Amino acid sequence: MVDYASRAATRARRREAADVASVVRRLDWVLIGSVAALVAYGLWAISDITHRDVTGDPHYYLARQAAYAAIGVVCLIVAALIDPEVYRTRWRVIFGGTCFLIAIVLLTGPIRGSRRWLDLGFFRFQPSEFGKVLFVLALAGFLAERSRRLNEPRTTLTALGLALVPIFLVFLQPDFGSALVYCAATGAVLLVAGSPWTHLGALAAAAVAFAVLVLAVLPAAGFPVLKSYQQQRLTDFVKPDSDPGGTTYNITQSKNAIGAGQFHGRGPNNATQTTLNFLPEHHTDFVFASLAEERGFVGAAFLLMLYLLVIWRGLRIVTLAREPFSAIVAGGLVIAMLFQVFVNVGMTMGIAPITGIPLPFVSVGGSSMIANLIAVGLLLSIHVRARAGRR
Repeated sequence: MVDYASRAATRARRREAADVASVVRRLDWVLIGSVAALVAYGLWAISDITHRDVTGDPHYYLARQAAYAAIGVVCLIVAALIDPEVYRTRWRVIFGGTCFLIAIVLLTGPIRGSRRWLDLGFFRFQPSEFGKVLFVLALAGFLAERSRRLNEPRTTLTALGLALVPIFLVFLQPDFGSALVYCAATGAVLLVAGSPWTHLGALAAAAVAFAVLVLAVLPAAGFPVLKSYQQQRLTDFVKPDSDPGGTTYNITQSKNAIGAGQFHGRGPNNATQTTLNFLPEHHTDFVFASLAEERGFVGAAFLLMLYLLVIWRGLRIVTLAREPFSAIVAGGLVIAMLFQVFVNVGMTMGIAPITGIPLPFVSVGGSSMIANLIAVGLLLSIHVRARAGRR
């Protein structure tokens, strides 16, 4: 009996080892490698960009960012091991929890003029950053449940109504940039889910009409919706030379930094826009401009190529997904990441308004780093199950 039990335990261990080996083989190692390169490149860039920011501690931001990256890697592994089906059946709980976390931020005291963070003492985080991932899971679960009723206007309108709840809560913080990311994710999940083009066209037209109403009609009538600085950010990027010492100071200095980098860059010691603090928020919102100043066209192009590789592998996972829910989740996460990269890089060059959206895997910030690595873990989980299903 003991001998039989020993053989059974040995077989069980072999099966577990085989399962682990099978999961490892089915991982998208190109995606893992490109994300690892992005994180490493970001840490290297932050080390040079911030080495003069804190007197007496040149590695302050680097150490914090590396710690956040380590936590994010653990979360990535956990997310990769969980079957996406777990989220599909619990989308209501995920949606409620997301809205609750975002709403409770509004009850806390303001930090730097806004209510975006929850302070737990040992860690301060932004629920809206994690909400970018949870929001996609919840909305994808709703649409997957109604996959046979996507042609009905009621389904699209209900999905839009659900999406507007966290979007409105994030907007109230105020975090206009994250609200835009949520809007982009909403459009992505509706598109991937298969909503009719007529519905998507109607939503796009409504979005344009709403933007005109908020930015032009209501302010002219004396009923501004946005705060003055938010409206200036959205409108002044089309005329960046109108007030270089005031409202357009940030974009002016950002473009100067990018131009100063030229082809090979000025190096961390000669990048005066960054080291002399002419460029504000050079380690967060305008980190791409600082990188371009220090590393030039070569360094900036290399970073963008890494992003292109990540987006390509993510879109590939959308096509490989074994069922609608996984495809919708992958599409929402990838498009949301692409939107953040485009807007952040675009605003540093003056082709997009300044919205405060961080650059994924590079901008200093624990919430953004961990949330983006969780998103990658979800993509890996979808990839693993898709390849297992094909076999």
